[in-house]
Amino acid sequence: MISVYLVDDQRILRDGLRALLELQRDMRVTGEASNGHEAIEGILSTQPDVALMDVTMPELNGIDATQIIKQKAPKIQIIILSVHSDSEHVYRAFEAGASGYLLKESAGAEVVQAVRAAKAGQRYLSAKISDAMPFRRDLRSPFEALSAREREVLQLTVAGETSAAIAEKLNLSPKTVDTYRSRVLEKLGAKNLPELVRMAIKYGLTPAE
Repeated sequence: MISVYLVDDQRILRDGLRALLELQRDMRVTGEASNGHEAIEGILSTQPDVALMDVTMPELNGIDATQIIKQKAPKIQIIILSVHSDSEHVYRAFEAGASGYLLKESAGAEVVQAVRAAKAGQRYLSAKISDAMPFRRDLRSPFEALSAREREVLQLTVAGETSAAIAEKLNLSPKTVDTYRSRVLEKLGAKNLPELVRMAIKYGLTPAE
């Protein structure tokens, strides 16, 4: 039996995936989460065989969450779900440790196929993405310069969290959060928060809404 954990900020998509997977005799859904922080806690506590992980989520995006999970539990296989088909996102996903990359428009049969491939230790790439795609960045993301902690502070900042709230979530002092935010602005060359938000949305770090 293949245990699967679902991560997506849209409840309707999680419900659809759960219904699809539970039709399979060899699969069971062991849990679900709506953001990267919940995913890390839930996946590490339940230790599923495979996790289906959305990229663009509030609080912590799926690629950063994947990297953290793989560092702590390398045997868990993670399949990225995304609306992005460009080589930038595919590269970042596999670099973070993902074993599969699926477009959200993929048919149900392909999701099932990807889960079974991941369980078998095989890499899976959505059929709608060219197999000839080079696994390198054609254009480097400006977020490459940020540390994992700086990306966390950035994502919570663009989500509208105050320094005090971010400090509490990340076990930091508000002053330290302000220091991280200043570093982020400097490294990204952004002048203000609206510019940071636009950049985060463009590169799929945070939802557009």
